[in-house]
Amino acid sequence: MKLRIAVLSGDGIGPEIMKQGIAVMNAIASKFNHEFTYEEAICGAHAIDVVGEPYPESTHEVCMRADAVLFAAVGDLKYDNDPTSPVRPEQGLLAMRKKLGLFANIRPVFTYDCLLHKSPLKDELLRGVNFVVIRELTGGMYFGAKHQDNDMAYDTDIYTRPEIERILKVGFETAMKRKRHLTVVDKANVLASSRLWRQIAQEMEPLYPEVTTDYMFVDNASMRVLTEPGYFDVIVTENTFGDILTDETSCITGSMGLQPSSSLGEHTPLFEPVHGSWPQAAGQNLANPLAQILSAAMLLEHFGLEAEGKLVREAVSASLDAHVRTPEIQVEGGAKYGTKEVGEWIVNYINEA
Repeated sequence: MKLRIAVLSGDGIGPEIMKQGIAVMNAIASKFNHEFTYEEAICGAHAIDVVGEPYPESTHEVCMRADAVLFAAVGDLKYDNDPTSPVRPEQGLLAMRKKLGLFANIRPVFTYDCLLHKSPLKDELLRGVNFVVIRELTGGMYFGAKHQDNDMAYDTDIYTRPEIERILKVGFETAMKRKRHLTVVDKANVLASSRLWRQIAQEMEPLYPEVTTDYMFVDNASMRVLTEPGYFDVIVTENTFGDILTDETSCITGSMGLQPSSSLGEHTPLFEPVHGSWPQAAGQNLANPLAQILSAAMLLEHFGLEAEGKLVREAVSASLDAHVRTPEIQVEGGAKYGTKEVGEWIVNYINEA
């Protein structure tokens, strides 16, 4: 298979983890006789420094002519510490999602037995946990009308029926491919937008009679993903709630450095780790590349390359079992491995498989 991939390394640790993701993609291409070509483009703080905006039109053109986007992270301390800055790196990510029509963010949540001890949760709650959070990505408060002055600020949480229907369709169809259990997370007791979500979900239920559908307020859901994570199969929710819940699930995996994601919609699909840019660690060979590598596995599987994605996941599992890990998940007294060394080990595993 031939694939053209747009590469957006972004800021902070982005270039380091991206290098390992691409190395794994190249190892897969060599082993399975695929042809992957890459076109790099700037985004985030790097793009602001170069051209004054975080998602320039030239980058969008690269993304539009690609088959897939492999993205790392954006963010920089100089913007985090300046709330008055009119241009911010994260605006580039939002613009990219909007312009590419990426309305469905898919975030799998799973555990590795060898890492259960890294979670603050009890082992018996975690073993065998495997669910998916589907987050609406282009609506809600992130994109509604905004205002800020010295005395007042507001963000408008707005959703339309077509926006809700298309993301719920993804939720129901994903549940059909799994254990056929869908949980719709909202705040329908308070928010009008959530009541519309719940109304439309109830209207769609009869279209998927094989799926058991239930509803949960977000405050309850945020508790139960930590106290009863094995309950869930597929969660579907709006933008803000999804952002918070999927960061919370790092307590299940033991590290945000293990969580990949995909964003799907109208144009080029995008694959990215869910963690941030961690600018404090940039250039220090500390960052965990596994979420980036697992995002590459999701990219492969999106295009039907199941054996290829399976081998990447197998290599990641083998590296963890062999204690080839970056510092935040390494066992006490274990050997020291950095971003580069973990990536090289996984590439070697793929080459020798």
